[in-house]
Amino acid sequence: MNLHQTDPDFSERFEYFAFDEVPHEKAQQLDDITRYIVILAALIGCGAQEAYKEIFEKAISEGFSPIMAKEIVYQATDYLGYGKMLPFLNITNEILIQNGVSLPLENQAVTTIDNRLEKGIEAQVKIFGEGMREAWKSGHINRWLAENCFGDYYTRRGLTLAQRELITFCFLMSQGGCEPQLIAHAKGNINMGHDKNFLIKAVSQCLPYIGYPRSLNALTCINKASES
Repeated sequence: MNLHQTDPDFSERFEYFAFDEVPHEKAQQLDDITRYIVILAALIGCGAQEAYKEIFEKAISEGFSPIMAKEIVYQATDYLGYGKMLPFLNITNEILIQNGVSLPLENQAVTTIDNRLEKGIEAQVKIFGEGMREAWKSGHINRWLAENCFGDYYTRRGLTLAQRELITFCFLMSQGGCEPQLIAHAKGNINMGHDKNFLIKAVSQCLPYIGYPRSLNALTCINKASES
């Protein structure tokens, strides 16, 4: 349905805000690639399938990397679960095929079943520090976190480790109810070079898509992370 025809007054104001005012707000701008990374991750996080389709089609038309797009969706498995991720994988595949992209894409995995735990621990330590080196021993869920979440996904090519920590922040921010984890991953982002001002930019660029309450909650979490 064309909202320009059915809801022209709404479309005028939303498009001005989301596509003009927010992207060009002084001191809140992100480069185009990073802006699409955070928005696509946020849309997945809040389950916004129709909006994701709209924005992803725009991103692909402007040259956004299919590999980056797939890696964002894959990593959502760990933070939303397969049930919520799957529709976005299907949408992504449909749009890529429509745009002439041959699937499957090149394999981005770098770990094996035998070394995924070791490599996952290395990724955790790089992001959160030496205190994470033994965390996997505290129970099977923490072991899965190291070997599956970090070993299977964070180690993949296609996104940098810093970009992966950023999309995790966006998944948590946009789904809501994950404030303790959001504070932890705000700290992880800061450790990876995404300082407080950068994270505020990411929240600002996502605000039109996730709303004010979750954006304001994210700002509170960023402040707590930067103070500790």
